[in-house]
Amino acid sequence: MPVIDLLHLIDRLEERIGEARRLPIGTGSVIDRRRLLDLVDQLRAAVPAEVREAQETLKNKDEVLAKADEDAALRLARADEEVERRVKESEVAKAAEVRAEQIIAEARAEAERLIEEARRQADEKRGEGERLAAEQMDEADRYAMEMLRKLEQQLDAFKGSVRSGLETLERKPQEPSPLWEEVPEQRA
Repeated sequence: MPVIDLLHLIDRLEERIGEARRLPIGTGSVIDRRRLLDLVDQLRAAVPAEVREAQETLKNKDEVLAKADEDAALRLARADEEVERRVKESEVAKAAEVRAEQIIAEARAEAERLIEEARRQADEKRGEGERLAAEQMDEADRYAMEMLRKLEQQLDAFKGSVRSGLETLERKPQEPSPLWEEVPEQRA
C-alpha cells in the first residue's frame, strides 16, 4: 500500500479525534475507542508489501545460502564422479584429470557466484526493508508524539478546570445547606 494511503489513514485518525465529544468541563474529549482501534488496525494493514517481503527475505536468507551451498556440494560431487568415471574409461588419464579440474573450478566458481548473488539479493532486500521500516517507524513516532502532546494539552486544560472548580468551592463559606438539614422522623 502506498505511503499516500497511510497518510489518508492518519488523516482519518485525526478526523476521529476532531469528531470526539467534548466533556462538559474543560477541553477534554471522549473518543470512541473501537473506531480508533479499527483505524490503528488499518494502519498496520497498510504497511507496504516491500517491508513484509524484506522481512520474509531476511527469514529465508539462511535457506537461500544453504541451498547455494547444497547446490555447490552437489556440483562438486558430480564433478568428482565425472572425474573418476573418465579416468577409468579413458586411456588418456591426464586429459581426464585436466577436465576434472576444469569442472571442479567451474563448479566452485558457479557456487561462489550463486552464493554471492544470494547474499547480494538478501542484503538489498534487507536494506530496503530496514529503510522502509525506519521510515514507517519515524512517521508513527512523529504521529504518536503529536497525539500525546495534544492529549497532554487537553489533560492540562481539564486539570486547570478541575483546580478552578476546587478553588471556587474552597472559597465559599462552609454553611450547612437547607437541603441537608435533618427532617424529623414521622411516627406511624
